[in-house]
Amino acid sequence: MKNIIIQGIQFDNNSSYQKGPKLAPPLIRKVLHCGSSNLYAENGISIESEYIQDKGDFDIKDYFDIEKITQKHLNIGDRIITLGGDHSITYPIIKAYHNKYKKIDILHIDAHSDLYDNFEGDKLSHACPFARIMESDFAERLVQVGIRTLNTHQAEQAEKFNVEIHQMKDLDLSKIKKFENPLYISLDMDGFDPAFAPGVSHHEPGGLSSRQVIDLIQNLDAEIIGADIVEYNPTRDFQEMTAFLAAKMLKEISGKMLT
Repeated sequence: MKNIIIQGIQFDNNSSYQKGPKLAPPLIRKVLHCGSSNLYAENGISIESEYIQDKGDFDIKDYFDIEKITQKHLNIGDRIITLGGDHSITYPIIKAYHNKYKKIDILHIDAHSDLYDNFEGDKLSHACPFARIMESDFAERLVQVGIRTLNTHQAEQAEKFNVEIHQMKDLDLSKIKKFENPLYISLDMDGFDPAFAPGVSHHEPGGLSSRQVIDLIQNLDAEIIGADIVEYNPTRDFQEMTAFLAAKMLKEISGKMLT
């Protein structure tokens, strides 16, 4: 069985509107181990496994250190789950993955498509990672689920990069075709409706339920080689609701990886 490394990337310098996601990784661990629940995913696999190594959190000062840290962990493990952090961290993570996996698909769960060529003059903004990924040919296929903020520019970008978008207004998860290449999952916590995940910087009503996202991940027919859980902002949370949901998703993604 292949090993999984968990890494926390404490970085939110590329956030717009509000800061706070850099505080998330240790709080996700806190609720994971607080005793409120156990460490098992719904498929009966525990995150407390000899195949999972937690390398702790990294307080990032230089954005490009994210790629170096990820590359180091890929050299000693087969797969990585990253706790973020704002969504800009996905680009350097995928850049490191590209050195090991030449062909990957990405499943991106989010309220926003994050396809801006630049946002407020910043090409490395958390609103831009998938533009950087696709223009660099780091992914064969990008599937986005939960989108409900698509504007004209991002729709044009999606067409340019041949992005498959499943918007909330006409969501049918059964229409997602099987992933043919190794799969990376990028889960933005604001993909969930704010009723389930209030602890995010950008509240976008009309989102996914916890059950919808769990079912989507559990039913994937793919080799999952990595994932990130990003954009949890503890300064906006209510009674750690979003932290517990992020910890739940960490268990479910890990459990799916270990099947």
